[in-house]
Amino acid sequence: MSIRLRYHLIRSQKRRKTISLHIKEDGRIVIYAPYHTPRGEVEGFIKEKGSWIIKKISEKERSIKETEKAFIPGEKFLYLGECYPLEIEKVNHKNVPLKLSFGKFVLDQGHAAKAKDLFTQWYKKEAKEKIEERVHYFSHRLQLFPKGLKITSAKYRWGSCSRDNRLSFSWRIIMAPLSVIDYVLIHELVHIKEKNHSKRFWVSLEAILPEYREHRFWLKENGHRLWL
Repeated sequence: MSIRLRYHLIRSQKRRKTISLHIKEDGRIVIYAPYHTPRGEVEGFIKEKGSWIIKKISEKERSIKETEKAFIPGEKFLYLGECYPLEIEKVNHKNVPLKLSFGKFVLDQGHAAKAKDLFTQWYKKEAKEKIEERVHYFSHRLQLFPKGLKITSAKYRWGSCSRDNRLSFSWRIIMAPLSVIDYVLIHELVHIKEKNHSKRFWVSLEAILPEYREHRFWLKENGHRLWL
């Protein structure tokens, strides 16, 4: 029995002969092909790579499941690139059921059943404060001003810039090192003047952040860890 794989096809005038395939962090299959490539040829390419694609998607799903949290004492949680252990104990201040204090996350034992929700809320609050602060700084430094900023719950897309220059960032990025967060923010700010990933976009980004490839690689290798 054959499995029909869904994919997104991007045709390019610049690409002359080769078809290439990329599997995104969320499991989406993206095919890049020369502009006049027949659909049948693309389908044949997908069929040929079918077993490999399924294997890679399964590996991605497995890596995500392996990083899902159990919210138990001693388990470590990322914040700004550092790992902090979780302690569950009786907390005097019931209005603060979760806090980061003296190098550890402290969760009130009376709220342990809602640990995931509490962590999510905590990360969202931190992300909003830190990202708004950093975007304000970089937008004035670069003279690139967004029309709005939103914190989302996107699982795989760290940031985006809309056509009308509204920026969105996943709260999960707050788990990454600050240098990586800055890369994501600057990346989207540059999209205010360069809407696609053209050569001009990457030249502009490199002029601002010469080491951007290092941060991009960190996300590729560690993105699956930014998970609850």
